[in-house]
Amino acid sequence: MSATSNIAQFVALAEDDINPEQQDLQRLASLLEKFTPLDGRFDLPCDGLHVVRASKIMTSKTSTLASTAICIVAQGAKSISIAQRDYEYDNSQMIVYAAEIPVHARITQATKEAPYLCLVIHIDPKKLAELISRVFSNGIPKTAEAQPIYIGMSNQKIVNSAIRLMEILIQQEDSDLLAPLMIDEILIRLLRSPSGPAIAQLGISDSNVYKVSKAISWLKDNYSQSVKVDQLAEQVGMSASSFHSYFKKVTTMSPLQFQKTLRLHQARNLITLKRMDVSSASYEVGYSSLSQFSREYTREFGIAPSKDGA
Repeated sequence: MSATSNIAQFVALAEDDINPEQQDLQRLASLLEKFTPLDGRFDLPCDGLHVVRASKIMTSKTSTLASTAICIVAQGAKSISIAQRDYEYDNSQMIVYAAEIPVHARITQATKEAPYLCLVIHIDPKKLAELISRVFSNGIPKTAEAQPIYIGMSNQKIVNSAIRLMEILIQQEDSDLLAPLMIDEILIRLLRSPSGPAIAQLGISDSNVYKVSKAISWLKDNYSQSVKVDQLAEQVGMSASSFHSYFKKVTTMSPLQFQKTLRLHQARNLITLKRMDVSSASYEVGYSSLSQFSREYTREFGIAPSKDGA
């Protein structure tokens, strides 16, 4: 099922340049390719930036933990699943992840001649907070309820800023000074879009979205430990009922479901990448019952853990 409730507006309806010019997307794709000699993820010479490249369609979904970021697709298309909800986007769209959430992803459009290429810009809440005070000098407008992701039509001005950012990184002249300024410009344009007030919640320290993000960070660092949700709510400064409600709005999962998903994703990394045996991986991520682990792993990934690492 394709979700439609997360449709965002990254451009004002009055703007003439709602859709990026195809030649600009092609220019951005050619710049990204200079940093991606092979398929995979490549960190760029600037903190918080990386590029993802894939030259073929995936027949099955991979699991990963998405970071709080803006993703600008220059070429190709991708689908992601979060808690049984499916989302698809291509180079006519942008996506903003509002939280670090486990997702299942699949490249749906890519070839060797025209690989999938995506620029990922991490959103630092502290940096966002600095920009918010300038963009919303009279206060942040009221916004709709929090969402885990925002997908909408791509913004021509943000694409142009991304092109200039990549050109600065390639030229290397004063890139350590200029690249962060270009990232600021992209974030400012994002905040000034109709979806900006909602995304701004990520940088407001007393917002419920920010507090949920703190809880997510704690769960990431302590996924193998047993957790009492009421204590976690108190730890981030929320009532238990408010914490449950907002956590589900931001992640589409309850805190315990989220922790279980984190455990399963980590276990899959241990089994498929580090070649750890199933029993050891189960114990490592906090399961006391191997049979329960195998059932939940199979339900999450559609394959038994014993077969996944083969």
